[in-house]
Amino acid sequence: MGIDDVQWMSTADAAKRLGITPRTLYRFIDEGQLPAYRFGRVIRLKQTEVDSFIETCKIQPGTLEHLYPDAAPASD
Repeated sequence: MGIDDVQWMSTADAAKRLGITPRTLYRFIDEGQLPAYRFGRVIRLKQTEVDSFIETCKIQPGTLEHLYPDAAPASD
């Protein structure tokens, strides 16, 4: 991918694509979870990096037991 092929997103567009608030987006950026770029006073994100971030957040089956600790185990 060349520099001319980069698809830039505004923070509003990136937050909308992720389904989160801009405040949460800025927290992800500040914590280093999501790369962003400052051009003067404007912050932009690469669409490919936003899409990669989405994939890293994929939940693996069997990893949410902590959300329902009181559930009775399935009977055989």
